Amino acid sequence: MAVNRFGKYAWGVLAFNLLVIVWGAVVSATGSGAGCGEHWPTCNGEVIPMAPAVETLIEFSHRATSGIALLLVFGMAIWAFRAYPAGHLVRKAAVASVVVIIVESLLGASLVLFGWTALDTSAMRVVIQPIHMLNTLILIGTILFTAWWASGGPPVQLRGQGRRLWWFVLGGLGIWLTSATGAVISLGDLLAIRLGENYNELVTLLVQLRLGHPAVSILAGLFLLWLALRPDTTPTPLAQRFARAVSGLVVAQWAVGLTNVVLRVPLWTQLLHLFLADLLWLATLLWAATVLAHREAPAVTPHPVPSAASTD
Repeated sequence: MAVNRFGKYAWGVLAFNLLVIVWGAVVSATGSGAGCGEHWPTCNGEVIPMAPAVETLIEFSHRATSGIALLLVFGMAIWAFRAYPAGHLVRKAAVASVVVIIVESLLGASLVLFGWTALDTSAMRVVIQPIHMLNTLILIGTILFTAWWASGGPPVQLRGQGRRLWWFVLGGLGIWLTSATGAVISLGDLLAIRLGENYNELVTLLVQLRLGHPAVSILAGLFLLWLALRPDTTPTPLAQRFARAVSGLVVAQWAVGLTNVVLRVPLWTQLLHLFLADLLWLATLLWAATVLAHREAPAVTPHPVPSAASTD
């Protein structure tokens, strides 16, 4: 697949956003979300914080890289409008990326401005956390399709796909549910560790729900492994390669998740776990896009072969 200059730029934007997401996990895991106080877009009332603490440096650097990511996505959309005609899929995906990254920025700002960071134990923080995570998945998905279609990827055809379309929808929802529960459980673990024995009933409930995430992860992973074995979801060599990639990432996620628990949630396993989750989502989207670029072959009804007696 030939990749033009715009396509290379779009893939670069995707890679940069993945780095921003991982650094965002550092902010959460270290409890540095309040490093700039309840100020946004300034940091503790300053454009550039002077003599900042470690938490402030972590939070400020995340804001700075998020701002760069926003500019890169806007640049991608402007370039798409200059390089592609009206109605082109690349244009549509680039515009969607702009909309979603604006929502992403507003969600991040709301966490800061309403004080839903650090040791806050409000119910709204528990609600916003998984929404923020799911919006992030949508963001990298729209950037992925911008790069994919700019690199010659075929358009997705939703009609005439039969059951395999719904298999991929269910697989995607499984990844979403896994990511959402992971965000909530991670928040519960952070608050429980930071607060010691002084946490409230809400945090207690989050800790009690801890087993829900691995259960969802196992079920979603088993479904994706089953899906990878179906001939109707692996009709081409490229689809087979994506299916194998998804299968490998599922197993890797299980291994890292287990390591995460055994080592009592160290930072490096948290970051690796999140990064692999994003790669699993992206690989599943590419797998689905490859398969759904072709209509499902209709079932062939065999014609009866005339008998010798009928030909007499």
